[in-house]
Amino acid sequence: MPPALTTLYLGPLEGLLPPVLGVPPDGPYTLPAWKLLSPSYLTPLLERFTLQYGRGDRRAVASLWSKWHFSSVISAALAANLLLERDLPLGLDDLHLELTPEGQTRRLWLHHAGKPLASQDAFTRFSTLIEGHLTPLITTLAQLSGASPKVFWSNAGNYFEHFAEALQAHPLAEADVAEPARELMANRHLPDGRRNPLFQPVHYLQGTHGTKTERRRRLCCIRYLMPELGYCGNCPLNQGKCRH
Repeated sequence: MPPALTTLYLGPLEGLLPPVLGVPPDGPYTLPAWKLLSPSYLTPLLERFTLQYGRGDRRAVASLWSKWHFSSVISAALAANLLLERDLPLGLDDLHLELTPEGQTRRLWLHHAGKPLASQDAFTRFSTLIEGHLTPLITTLAQLSGASPKVFWSNAGNYFEHFAEALQAHPLAEADVAEPARELMANRHLPDGRRNPLFQPVHYLQGTHGTKTERRRRLCCIRYLMPELGYCGNCPLNQGKCRH
C-alpha cells in the first residue's frame, strides 16, 4: 500500500485493519465482492455468520452482518476521501474481501490506491461508495432477509456519521474535514430528487447548555430480535422512538 494510505491508520483509525493492494490468494475466506449480490453465496454466508449467536431472526442476522461490513468499507472510504481527497475503488466489481471464518468482513483488498476526487461536490465525491457499493448490496440484503432497506441504510449512515466525526481528531485532518460528509447527511433529497438514504442518520440529545450529551440513531438496527444481544447502546428504542 502506498505510504499515504498507510499513514491514515492512526489516531481514531488505530486498531482498524488497513486495506491491502492486490488480489488476495485463493482460499475459503476470500472472494470478489460482487459475489455478495448472489443469493446462492450470501445465504450460506449469513447462515455461517449466525452460528456464533445460536441462530436468530434472519432480518436481525443480516442487519448485524451488515454493520461489520459497513464499518470496514465506510471507514476506508471516508479516511481516503476526507483526509487525502482520493476515491478508493470500492465498487463491488472492483473489490475483493477477506472474511473471518465466521463470515464477517475482516479486510479489504483494493485493485489500486484510488484516484484523486473528480469533484468536490458533497454528493459526487461519495458516489463510488454509495452507488457502487451500498445501493446494490443493500437492495440484495433487504430482498434476501425481508428487512426494510431503511434498516441497512441506517446502519450505513450510523458508520458514515461516526467516522466522519471521528476523523476530525485525526492528526492529518484539516479544519472542518468532515464538512462534505455533514453536507451530504444534511440534505433530505439527492440532486436528482430521490430521497437521500443517508439523511440525518443520527441525532444528539442536548444538555442544559446546548452541549451534546448522547448520540442516538434515528432508526433501530433490529438487533434486539436476537435475544442474546439485546439493544445497541445508541438505540432510539430507549426513547420510545424506534422505527423500522
